[in-house]
Amino acid sequence: MIRIVRAGDRRIEKFNARPAFPEEAEKAAAEVLADIRRNGDAAVRKYVAKFEGFAGRSLRIDLSKVSEKGIDPGIVRAVKDAHRRVMRFSKASLRSAWSMKTPRGGSAGEFFSPMDRVGVYIPGGTAPLASTSVMTVTLAKAAGVKEIVACTPAGRTGEVNPVLLYALKLAGATEVYRAGGIQAIGMMAFGTKTCRKVQKIAGPGNAFVTAAKRQVYGYVAIDQVAGPSEIAVLTDGSVDVRWIAADLLSQAEHGSGWEKSLCVCTSEKLAEEIRGEVLSQAETLSRKALVKRVIDRDGMLIVVVKSVAEGLEVVNRFAPEHFEIMTKDALKVMKGVRSAGAVFAGPWTPESAGDFVAGPSHVLPTGGAANMFNGLTPDDLRRRHSFVSFKRADLAETRATIEAFAAVEGLDGHGRAATIRFAR
Repeated sequence: MIRIVRAGDRRIEKFNARPAFPEEAEKAAAEVLADIRRNGDAAVRKYVAKFEGFAGRSLRIDLSKVSEKGIDPGIVRAVKDAHRRVMRFSKASLRSAWSMKTPRGGSAGEFFSPMDRVGVYIPGGTAPLASTSVMTVTLAKAAGVKEIVACTPAGRTGEVNPVLLYALKLAGATEVYRAGGIQAIGMMAFGTKTCRKVQKIAGPGNAFVTAAKRQVYGYVAIDQVAGPSEIAVLTDGSVDVRWIAADLLSQAEHGSGWEKSLCVCTSEKLAEEIRGEVLSQAETLSRKALVKRVIDRDGMLIVVVKSVAEGLEVVNRFAPEHFEIMTKDALKVMKGVRSAGAVFAGPWTPESAGDFVAGPSHVLPTGGAANMFNGLTPDDLRRRHSFVSFKRADLAETRATIEAFAAVEGLDGHGRAATIRFAR
């Protein structure tokens, strides 16, 4: 059912609790990853056959055979449009190298270099997420990464959705493997004869993929820990309730059944109207059975608040993956956001625009992690390097400070490294 509660109700805190690491997923990930570390390709193929149904030996897909041939021209245009917009946003977001003068004529600053080899995970279980191909690989390409490995489940036939493959190739993937789940994460993290180890793994996934990513952290870098999709919508009644309902449903159809949709509104009457519209529209969706699972598990909640300001605090505590501000002066309200993966401000900005085409990556923190993690950016696929270039006068000026810290910490070698440069 879809509950309507007042701000301050204890059920809100229960709704906000989203365990990131189910015990079942943690245990399975540990077992599969240990096997892959020991047995490499043989273990990967075993689990691809067991969990995905594909028993063929060749996991690598020949990208030279991937093209737009046979794909609806309208779909091809959509993929190209999304890729163009995401690439433009990605390049604009890249941090630039910078430097500053030190007090005695030297310099210090930062510069960046792309990672050499990264891996991206593209979900394909309940739906082939062609958009995720664009929202991950394009960022790596914009960052200057030379080797971009993509893994995606293929199912029993070993055939990957042609649109997903086309999007991967267009975005710049250099290797693609028909492998999903824990086994894909293990292959990329540890490396096998078939697929060399990557430096970082990015991309969304289910609880098992998330658990696997967490457990390989340290062998490789990871982008973030993410789980089922979620959305929060804040509305003051100035936006059509049909639009609000459609947006709340947009994340409930992903398929795990653990998705979350939170609506925060400013009156009981508005809350009732939104609930009715959600239930009505849910019946018209092709994935209504999946949406019903979310509703039955109390994955939708409507909170009534006294003001937009109070509502904003409710959403900040939820820390949603996606946050729609459907109010008057949405950009002004946005200034109060502290915890959200991505923000969509104003009535003409549905979350689905961000999922598919707007520009920022849709790979975002979930499960409350938006209060400490950011969404994926091209800079996440680069290395940051600080640099310092002292002149003699800079070292002379700081020598006493260096020697003082060295003495306090008992690191006389540190102090000598500065002192010796001034010895006659």
